[in-house]
Amino acid sequence: MRLSMAISGGLLLAACLLATGASAQTGGSEGLSPTLSAIKTAHTVRLGYRESSPPFSFLDQANRPIGYSLELCEAIVEEIGVEVDDPNLKIAYVKVTSDDRIDAVLQNKIDLECGSTTANAERGKRVAFSPLMFVAGTKLMVPKASSVQSLTDLKGKTIVVTKGTTNEQAIQAADKKSSLGLTIVVGADHEQSYQTLVDGKADAFATDDILLSSLIVRHKAQDKFRVTGDYLSYDPYGIMFRKGEPQLAAVVDRSFRKLGSNHDLVPLYNKWFTARLPTGERLNVPISLQLEEAFKAMDDSASANN
Repeated sequence: MRLSMAISGGLLLAACLLATGASAQTGGSEGLSPTLSAIKTAHTVRLGYRESSPPFSFLDQANRPIGYSLELCEAIVEEIGVEVDDPNLKIAYVKVTSDDRIDAVLQNKIDLECGSTTANAERGKRVAFSPLMFVAGTKLMVPKASSVQSLTDLKGKTIVVTKGTTNEQAIQAADKKSSLGLTIVVGADHEQSYQTLVDGKADAFATDDILLSSLIVRHKAQDKFRVTGDYLSYDPYGIMFRKGEPQLAAVVDRSFRKLGSNHDLVPLYNKWFTARLPTGERLNVPISLQLEEAFKAMDDSASANN
């Protein structure tokens, strides 16, 4: 599926997935939902972060979690503070991986997952998602000298994917559909998958295009690797949280609408995708028309409705 043909359907899906968060719940103390009640009791919100998903969620030079997704989560934490009447909530950062992030939400190890997670229908059966925060799609990273231009050029060759990602599923499906005879190896995280390609143990690395570009920039490997191929999947990103708590879903939605109404979403995007990162790199990825329109839809200010 080409990315440009899937945008409108994806935006609708993202809205539907958010709505799935608003199903029946068991109320906690003081009329709060279970998650919000636990947060109020602990005075702490647990944010799941990724170590190697720049610029969404990664570590700075001091090994502190930073990123676009974490800043969005911090805005949600502020709104949670309003909801539970505790403006001084603490944040506990909990490391998650692509493979265990959903279980971390389901098993109550984290309250919000702040990474680079695709909101799709399959996952929407188990967890809830925020409004759309980014649009990506699966592409390939290959050595600059490689003749590979598309997935079919990898017939009979080795490709690395990161465990527990939609990209892994997309490659498996494409391999089966086109009888490519791929050898698919799996990395524990994006950094390990990247290193597998660097070490020559794979002919290509498949994940979301923005993550591939970010890894190339972060490793200053523009002269070694390139991103290529048609989009092999459509991946709308969202902040992940527990399903079945409409009060929590409303808080998450409200935080996005406040950012949208204050016209903070585009500047926040630019901070992480076009300006120089705290770690020194610059991605130079301007906001897409589709994401800009999604952000405009979050603007509830009077001027937006005139």
